[in-house]
Amino acid sequence: MTLQGKRILLGVCGGIAAYKSVYLLRSLIKKGADVKVIMTPGANAFVGPLTFSALSKHPVGIEFFNPQTGAWFNHVELGLWAELMIIAPATANTIAKMNTGICDNLLLATYLSAKCPVMIAPAMDLDMWLHPTTQTNIKSLAAQNISIVEPGTGELASGLHGKGRMAEPEIILQSIHHFFIRQDLPSFIGKKIVITAGPTYEKIDPVRFIGNHSSGKMGFALAEILHACG
Repeated sequence: MTLQGKRILLGVCGGIAAYKSVYLLRSLIKKGADVKVIMTPGANAFVGPLTFSALSKHPVGIEFFNPQTGAWFNHVELGLWAELMIIAPATANTIAKMNTGICDNLLLATYLSAKCPVMIAPAMDLDMWLHPTTQTNIKSLAAQNISIVEPGTGELASGLHGKGRMAEPEIILQSIHHFFIRQDLPSFIGKKIVITAGPTYEKIDPVRFIGNHSSGKMGFALAEILHACG
């Protein structure tokens, strides 16, 4: 599915997973999306804004005002511009601030003023993810209709092995695809649909048959869209 012309606001928080956001941005651009990037000051320590700016063809917002260039980032306008805001990675710190309404940086101020749906991809260490406070914050944000892209399981930056690593860019991209499919197509929630896919063979006699070279791609594509629609 194409994301041609879709306006997406990508928020990047300060964590080791910030490098994955570069690949996510690249994938969104390849699908035709128009993406603007906001970074927290902490994210700047992991990935430079020039990387995101070069890929997105937009200036990257970190602070409200840049005294060197005179550039001013209006968080209200950014929130009105976007059709979807995705924060990836979303750190435990940012998630806690989102839930309590703290807006001490450009990203959080934009989140509070955004009129569009919001999606987050949490990324943190295992113990931080499992902490009751983090789980409470996640449940609270989900109750506020924030879409959560569940973190993956694997080796973490601390050396621990478990849940907490940011979902891979391909998984986040699929979640974004599904979001826009649900926006553009009718709901199929509760519907039971059977799709056949792949080549078919019709027997003529014990030796011969009539068949085709279908790859099944159309059936798989239909199944993905219907799954996204409920």
